[in-house]
Amino acid sequence: MTQETAEHVAAMLRDARSEKGWTQGQLAAELGTSQSAVARMEQGKQNLSLKMIQRLENIFDRSIVNVGKPQMTHLRVEGGRTLSGAVDVNSSKNAGVALLCASLINRGTTVLRRLARIEEVNRIVEVLTSIGVECTWLNDTDLRLRRPAVLDLEAMDVDAARRTRSVIMLLGPMLDESREYRLPYAGGCDLGTRTVEPHMQALREFGLSVEATAGFYTVQAPPADTRDRSFVLTERGDTVTENAIMAAAHRPGTTVIRNASPNYMVQDLCFYLQMLGVTIEGVGTTTLKITGRPEIDAEIEYFPSEDPIEAMSLITAGIVTNSEVTVRRVPIEFMEIELATLGQMGQKLEVSGEYMARNGRTRLVDVTTKPSELRAPEDKIHPMPFPGLNIDNLPFFAVISANAHGQTMIHDWVYENRAIYLTELNRLGAQVQLLDPHRIYVNGPTKWRAAEVGCPPALRPAACLLLAMLAARGVSELRNIYVIERGYEDLAERLNTIGAKVEYFQD
Repeated sequence: MTQETAEHVAAMLRDARSEKGWTQGQLAAELGTSQSAVARMEQGKQNLSLKMIQRLENIFDRSIVNVGKPQMTHLRVEGGRTLSGAVDVNSSKNAGVALLCASLINRGTTVLRRLARIEEVNRIVEVLTSIGVECTWLNDTDLRLRRPAVLDLEAMDVDAARRTRSVIMLLGPMLDESREYRLPYAGGCDLGTRTVEPHMQALREFGLSVEATAGFYTVQAPPADTRDRSFVLTERGDTVTENAIMAAAHRPGTTVIRNASPNYMVQDLCFYLQMLGVTIEGVGTTTLKITGRPEIDAEIEYFPSEDPIEAMSLITAGIVTNSEVTVRRVPIEFMEIELATLGQMGQKLEVSGEYMARNGRTRLVDVTTKPSELRAPEDKIHPMPFPGLNIDNLPFFAVISANAHGQTMIHDWVYENRAIYLTELNRLGAQVQLLDPHRIYVNGPTKWRAAEVGCPPALRPAACLLLAMLAARGVSELRNIYVIERGYEDLAERLNTIGAKVEYFQD
């Protein structure tokens, strides 16, 4: 960065902070840095990384370096390198988002420790801040949340809300927050038609009324009651289950939810609510019995557990580069089917003894990949609700199967479009044949080649392209990586710690 550019950035930063009415200390807390570092930035004396500039642009919703339209960020990958070393799994994005929403149930203070600092989290924090929640980053990963007595729902940041599907999960914790309010339609990944009707069916059990209008849901609070209720979810969805749990947690009486998801993010939410004094029986099973507490005012800190999807991403990096890599802090309960499937394909893995996550409940192991000769599995690979192979881990098997001898069928029955996005691997030399919107054949082994590829609008297929680029000799470019930033915290930098060569750039 030239001195002229540094001075320009400093001036824009001072103006943006002043417009927001923040002190240097407030901006430092938001960035997870020191006040003196912010002072140096505003004097043009601090060297800013591209990631820091991106973070500033996200906070102030404006271009910092160039006046006008914000630039897209891309990744340049020098592939064909052997990886080595160890890397830790970060906390769960999906659990973190649910816990942010659940913090509204607590009238006291919630501190979420080691929260994944990703775009999906940033969007929900922006929404919470806009309705009056005091959100303070104590450092780069610890977030303190204090809600007001009354949320200002009219002031909700609509733009931030529309950029995430997770906003639908505010319905449960805000069940009777206001007699009537509006919630923007949910956004997020483009994965085809994903109806919100299962959410509505679950919340109608509590008397909530939701009407779809132009671009918004009009929500009417249910009348007060203290009755017990029991119902069956017609879809064992993770976010649907979480919404129902959060609604039950602050309603009097006992709620029994059948066909509930017992997945990792649901368990984390239950552990948090139990610490708030909510009685929940059956955690980890498909039947939950919840005795709610209408008034919760607690001082609490909670550590979200590690992310099995990120764990699979990092394990895949070791496999596709035929490298010995140790992935630490893998939540084994939610990875057992994936590791067993890899074993059937001939992948050699070393798994350590178990130890506890920081939440004191989730079991962790370290997994080391070994160079292996892979073969296609005899049966198709398909996801199932927990304890089956995780729906979000399925796409990584497309990259892995491309390294295996033979033909693998992958059946992604959940999403209409995601299998289509996996055909983008063909640009890097793979042989992926689309059978229909849900099924692909992957023929291997693949002689990966470098290429320039645009990021698909779906998180896991986008990550798969990045992982394939690690195996492709030469220099590849993955363009417009916003969708990856939504779901991973500093993925490129962390891959670099184990020998990858990935760099951010803008046009």
